[in-house]
Amino acid sequence: MRVIGGTARGRAIKGPPKPRTWGTSTKQRRELRPTSDLIRGAIFDMLDAMGASYDRVLDLYAGTGALGIEALSRGDGTADFVENNPAAVAVIRANLASTGFTERAAIHRVDVRETARRVNPGCTLVLADPPYYDASALAAVEGVARAGVVAPGGVLVLEHHRRTSAPERMAEMKLYKTRRHGDTVVSIYQ
Repeated sequence: MRVIGGTARGRAIKGPPKPRTWGTSTKQRRELRPTSDLIRGAIFDMLDAMGASYDRVLDLYAGTGALGIEALSRGDGTADFVENNPAAVAVIRANLASTGFTERAAIHRVDVRETARRVNPGCTLVLADPPYYDASALAAVEGVARAGVVAPGGVLVLEHHRRTSAPERMAEMKLYKTRRHGDTVVSIYQ
């Protein structure tokens, strides 16, 4: 994996931790699925085309931190990373250090449902890449949207499986655009 745009373009970032370091069941292994370079490129092409702001970024279900790091590379703002898995948090820290973005980032090792209590409101961009098979993930992301974490005029990006329908609204935000890439669907709310 690598950063595909911005000031850190081309820098390598670590992938997910080995399954034995964070869980051994099949379900646990497939929960940490980093966004591919191709899909990350598509997401940020759509965000750039709509003039999205990278001033205050929130990366939910951060995993390796690839989405938030990509946003940091493309702008001069800050990013909050929310990830509950300790091995994944270690990967995010390493990736932030290797790309030089440690000073512009904060990592919150909490469940996504705790985000509103940990992150200040006013995020201009929220990136959510929850595990595809977590039935409660969509409700958790909607809870963050309802909690007022997203700034007025902000954007929320939801990555989900093609068999999962994205709602027409996410709190006060309306579905702006949906693009499918294989089994992955990217839904953007504004």
